[in-house]
Amino acid sequence: MKREAHGTQQPRHINQIDEEANTAQQSDSPVQSINQRFLKFSLLYRLSCGYIFLGILVFSGWIPAVHADNNQFSECIARIGSQARTVGISDRTVQQVLSKTKYLQRIIELDRRQPEFTQTFANYFNIRINDERIQRGRELLVRYRTLLDQIQQETGVPAQYLISFWGLETNYGTHFGDWSVPDSLATLACDQRRSNFFTQELLNAMRIIDVGDISPERMIGSWAGAMGHMQFMPSTFLSYAKDIDGDGRRDLWGSIPDALGSAANFLQQLGWISGLNWGQEVRLPPAFDYSLAGRDQMLSQAEWAKLGITTASGAPLPPIEQRAALLVPAGHQGPAFLVTRNFYILMRWNRSEFYALSVGHLADRIAGAVALQRTPPVDTIRITREQVRQLQIDLSKLGIDAGEADGVMGSATRQAISRFQQKTQRIADGHLDVTVLIAIREAASSLSR
Repeated sequence: MKREAHGTQQPRHINQIDEEANTAQQSDSPVQSINQRFLKFSLLYRLSCGYIFLGILVFSGWIPAVHADNNQFSECIARIGSQARTVGISDRTVQQVLSKTKYLQRIIELDRRQPEFTQTFANYFNIRINDERIQRGRELLVRYRTLLDQIQQETGVPAQYLISFWGLETNYGTHFGDWSVPDSLATLACDQRRSNFFTQELLNAMRIIDVGDISPERMIGSWAGAMGHMQFMPSTFLSYAKDIDGDGRRDLWGSIPDALGSAANFLQQLGWISGLNWGQEVRLPPAFDYSLAGRDQMLSQAEWAKLGITTASGAPLPPIEQRAALLVPAGHQGPAFLVTRNFYILMRWNRSEFYALSVGHLADRIAGAVALQRTPPVDTIRITREQVRQLQIDLSKLGIDAGEADGVMGSATRQAISRFQQKTQRIADGHLDVTVLIAIREAASSLSR
């Protein structure tokens, strides 16, 4: 599966800033003045962040892609070939793979690319959870029920989770990616930014070919080397892929039994707890203390019930000792979830709260559950990564640790926003909107006056 941070998942649709400006200027709503102030601060952000941003580009390695010299690429491939033979990969496989590898400039461009706008939960969730994907998942759940029941009996992983992962990773096998994995990995291995990581992945890909699981020509995947129905990286493939259909090969491209069984084996080895769900949507009482939210704060379900939390339909939570954490990914105006220890297993597949929530909810819908009772609020103004980076700098100026100023809205930044909200008597849900963004900018700016 994809091992990038959630900010580098699939590229998203981006609204242009000038379109937002036009919308703000034409609006007669009560939020017009806020939008206008936001646009002014947006311009200030771009100017004030310019030199800082340039420095980050240089020191983080996020630099414009450059074309590799053919001799340099050939020398790099020769070194990898020697390394492959040293670790026991056959001469035949080394020759078969590396003699045909090509440097792909487009791979470097994709690796360097960063989305301009931050990803909101509403945007992320609504793209992935749709009626077509739910219906297709239900059909596949019925079609492969016998196989899935067998896998669940052996691993403890329920069928709907495997179908959900399958749907989110490759839209049920309809999009593996169309890149040659050896070419992609060779290109990235010979690029300095993450050479060691991708060199090891290329060696692992050659090990897979060496034992006969797949031919180089059929090893197709994403630009970063994720492969097959479940988008395993080569290292994950070697550790967890299984031959379920008994043909002597671990074929995660052409064998659905191998793909589903391997995904279940991976989850089991990560520590999946049989009989435990991932979590559930819940309803919070008025004037709830949002400082209790976050993955690092787990209470028993009985304790959450005492705090006034109910099921999404309003029914009392069963007063059991099962521990769970509260997540509010879209702030107090969006849905709330209590998540169990199995949610953390989902996040070890992909280290993104948004992804894990999507997997869990899609699994529930495939199994017949209803839609969220409280849908994520529709996004109005998009916030850029540059603005988030300046926000992190501003929070640090205010004495609130937001972690590295990297432009990524991670848990440390959300916790920092929550602390600012607490200090300024706001609802401390850690959710970033325009008014909070402006308030933090103004507070930080006042320190230098």
